[in-house]
Amino acid sequence: MTVQDFSERTTVRDFETSVREAEPSILDAPTFDDDIDSLPLRLGADSLVWKYYGDIRGLLGFQRVAGTENCIEQLAKGVEDHSVIFSDFIGRGKRTGPPIMKTVYSDDPYGWGHKVRDFHRDIKGTISDGSRYHALNPELFYWAHATFVDQTIYVTDTFIRRLSYEEKAQIFEESKVWYQLYGVSARSQPQTYDEFVEYWNAMCDKFVPTKTIVYATGYLRQGVPGPKWMPAPAWRIVSAPINGALRLVFIGSLPQQMRDVCRLEWTPKQQRRFDRFAAFMRTANPVINRLPLRMLYTSWAYDGWKREGVDPRKLHNG
Repeated sequence: MTVQDFSERTTVRDFETSVREAEPSILDAPTFDDDIDSLPLRLGADSLVWKYYGDIRGLLGFQRVAGTENCIEQLAKGVEDHSVIFSDFIGRGKRTGPPIMKTVYSDDPYGWGHKVRDFHRDIKGTISDGSRYHALNPELFYWAHATFVDQTIYVTDTFIRRLSYEEKAQIFEESKVWYQLYGVSARSQPQTYDEFVEYWNAMCDKFVPTKTIVYATGYLRQGVPGPKWMPAPAWRIVSAPINGALRLVFIGSLPQQMRDVCRLEWTPKQQRRFDRFAAFMRTANPVINRLPLRMLYTSWAYDGWKREGVDPRKLHNG
């Protein structure tokens, strides 16, 4: 079965109704031929997802992907109920990111995709209105995936180089292959890039100030906490430029709906500074693109490129 055939069988369901079904919808076998290389669209050295998802500049969109997904109550409650985010925020990020990277870049994409899925088999509970949630409910699981698709498109278009409409649509089409590697129903997946943009905007309008996201953005309101050995007055001086830079880049990269629910101040002056920074990063791309691969890509992406014997610095440069 091809991606196109699969897409024709799926429909986008109403999120508010379907997410409250709180039932997992697991596909134990791939929905297309076992050989991912046989697909008309695939994840590999010739894909835009490979080119840009593992680029180290993706870190500039860290707060966007981590923040937006946790502005939806069901997902945030799963993190709150089943994670150590409040006691080990950085550690959780280190444990979450690699398996998703390996789903894209390893030589066992199905294996790693199913591991990511299976991590979530027992993540379930209730939210504030008493309704149930389950992490493998297709509407909720696809929302988590959508934040990574958005991050890939947004970071590339903002900080690396401007993408054409056709390139954004290609990344979205490739993201369908990416999603199928997890083995979860795609019934809520948009079928075109335009539908994805509509879906994204509609989901952003559902954002609420969850306990998880209010906590996770505290450093943007209050500043990064200093080391215990440094006196507070000294840290305030030392951390001022650090906090300023983090607020500029991280708050600047957020959808306005998230800034609003998290009470993150953002002024037209800050937007102009952010736009100048983003333009500088795009202008510097030809120089950054000459860096050694180990510096330009995460370790998991680097391993994938080396295994394929391809130099991505020569690909898809606009």
